[in-house]
Amino acid sequence: MTPSAAPLAAFSGYGIELEYMIVARDGLQVLPIADRLLDRLAARPAGDFGWSNELVLHLLELKNERPAPSLTGLAQGFQAEVATVNAMLEPLGARLMPGAMHPWMDPQRETKLWPHRDAEIYRAYDAIFDCHAHGWANIQSMQLNLPFADDAEFARLHAAVRLVLPILPALAASSPLADGRRRSELDFRMESYRLHAARKPSLIGRVIPDNATSLAGYRTEVLEPMYAEVAPFDPAGVLRHDWLNARGAMPRFGRHAIEVRVIDMQECPRADLAVAALASAAIRALYEARWTDCPAQQGPSTGILADILAACVRDADAARVDDPRYLAQFGLPSAPCRAGEIWQHLFARCGDDPLFSDALRTTAARLLDLGPLARRILQAVGAGFDRSKLAAVYGELCNCLAEDRLFREAQ
Repeated sequence: MTPSAAPLAAFSGYGIELEYMIVARDGLQVLPIADRLLDRLAARPAGDFGWSNELVLHLLELKNERPAPSLTGLAQGFQAEVATVNAMLEPLGARLMPGAMHPWMDPQRETKLWPHRDAEIYRAYDAIFDCHAHGWANIQSMQLNLPFADDAEFARLHAAVRLVLPILPALAASSPLADGRRRSELDFRMESYRLHAARKPSLIGRVIPDNATSLAGYRTEVLEPMYAEVAPFDPAGVLRHDWLNARGAMPRFGRHAIEVRVIDMQECPRADLAVAALASAAIRALYEARWTDCPAQQGPSTGILADILAACVRDADAARVDDPRYLAQFGLPSAPCRAGEIWQHLFARCGDDPLFSDALRTTAARLLDLGPLARRILQAVGAGFDRSKLAAVYGELCNCLAEDRLFREAQ
């Protein structure tokens, strides 16, 4: 997302980034042809949406080029872009795959890093971490960018985002399979992500960021230690940028926005935007101190929030949340509840937010009824995990993306 000319006030603009895999139309194996496709896309006139490369050659990122004043209409724009790209991929025997992970990709064997512009960045990452692993090469997420105008807005927004991060997998988990088998976590993408930078722990901490009250303080307390830890392995300084930060939410200084990363990709843009609306509405309710003020929101420790995140990564909507101080942030009683019940509560209290068009509100309600995509995938796969069954289920997910429909909506 290209930054606006001047910092935007909180909730006056939205940036959405969606990551898709390129796979073979028939066998669904990953195809490292993003560079060929991007060459074709570069010939188009500039518009409201853009595509870009990522770390690996089988991945593409779609984003709105400028902050959108509303989420309304973005789903249709993203869907039109998906249709355009799928049409370009068809002669190449390829298509886009949604969801957060490929169910049988072998990252050690199939990963091909981006070799063109800025390739030195990806070589540096690979030299430090070895990017031929699920946590680098087989993860697709939606990034939600929320702006702030100054330090005061940053502190309030950061506190609100930090509280919502732990329960996002309860809403958006879509990665229950990898290596051709059922994983222990419904959000295996986030489990892989949690460990992907473990060799340099200052980059990711516990995924949940510590409290932050100013951008200058964030640079001193978070970015500088991170740069120092990586410096011996990055003598050219190519990684010395805010995007080196791998926490689940982090400030993007050039954009004056907080980027939220703890959201698995869904089956179609309509579902992705409904999740973005639910997350944004919950964050705005906290930002506006609907239940507690900012100092109270900064009270729960990073450890408590990280434990809730771990439970939601494992069990998604069924995760048990029993910390009374955390529940109070959302106006809930102290009795333990499931994370899915927190989202039902938040939708009941925030579903009238102007973020929701009628279509997004209807889709959000349906997603909450259906449960996270990870559970629907497992129900569709059933007891067996043979390749043909996985290919049939993920082929249907590709059809959902192409046709703008929810997976297993009629169940």
